[in-house]
Amino acid sequence: MEKERKLKWGIVHIYASYNNTIIHVTDITGSETLARASGGMVVKADRMESSPTAAMTAAKIVSEQCREKGINALTIRVRAPGGHEGPTNTGPGAQAAIRTLSRSGFKIGIIEDVTPIPHGGCKKSGGRRGRRV
Repeated sequence: MEKERKLKWGIVHIYASYNNTIIHVTDITGSETLARASGGMVVKADRMESSPTAAMTAAKIVSEQCREKGINALTIRVRAPGGHEGPTNTGPGAQAAIRTLSRSGFKIGIIEDVTPIPHGGCKKSGGRRGRRV
């Protein structure tokens, strides 16, 4: 029978906008950075930064760095720009990054959405009748 391996947890913060995908791994407290990569670090063209391919490559880089530091279990926090004016749905790179991390052999704990949601605050732009296209 196989010996039970000790899980060492890390938190993956995935920020996926329509312009870029940033993957940032911290320890369980969230205070120390263990690994970090973005779509812009792995592709040459600016328009490709947010693509699923770039997100997959960035996730592979992050997973290798995590392996070196002994991390074998991950909690995933996905974030879209959100807030007052930003879109609340994630960019195209988020799903690809999550899939790559799970396929690279990590135990995945919780996948949660941490997109900032405005409550109250300023009036949205566009005026009384909305943005007329």
